[in-house]
Amino acid sequence: MTLETVGFWVVAVVLLASSLAVVLTPNLFHAVLYLAAALVATGVVFLLLDQPFLFAVQLLLYAGGVVTIVVFAIMLTERLVGERLVQTSRHLVNGAIVSAAVFVGIAGFLIRSPLDGARPAQSADVTAAIGRALFGPFAITLELLGVLLVVALLGALHFARSEE
Repeated sequence: MTLETVGFWVVAVVLLASSLAVVLTPNLFHAVLYLAAALVATGVVFLLLDQPFLFAVQLLLYAGGVVTIVVFAIMLTERLVGERLVQTSRHLVNGAIVSAAVFVGIAGFLIRSPLDGARPAQSADVTAAIGRALFGPFAITLELLGVLLVVALLGALHFARSEE
């Protein structure tokens, strides 16, 4: 068993535990902290797959940016309503059934796929190819996502300000 395999299983356990904690924790702020842990663990999976650029993007955009926006939204809305926000999982059994069905489907797909241990050869500079893809046909999508995040922040600020 290689060190990479052990590292993957450790990250997989952390990812699974933090993902379950996101769903099962009643405190909304703690759920966001567990979400941050799950997003960082997902980034580490990218790092184990020899994709440092995707690891950096995962940390900066998701674990850094999205979690920060959600934390600010929780802080601002708690001040508006004047009480702690609590999430409830009302349909836990239904969610578990759907999750198990998705797991069986993915496991069936993976079992039927060939298990050749060789990785495909990578081009010399994967980062340049990702950059060309993002700023080629997906440039407008990327810009609209940035505008959406700015509008969400402005909306949160508008609702959070006092009526004085």
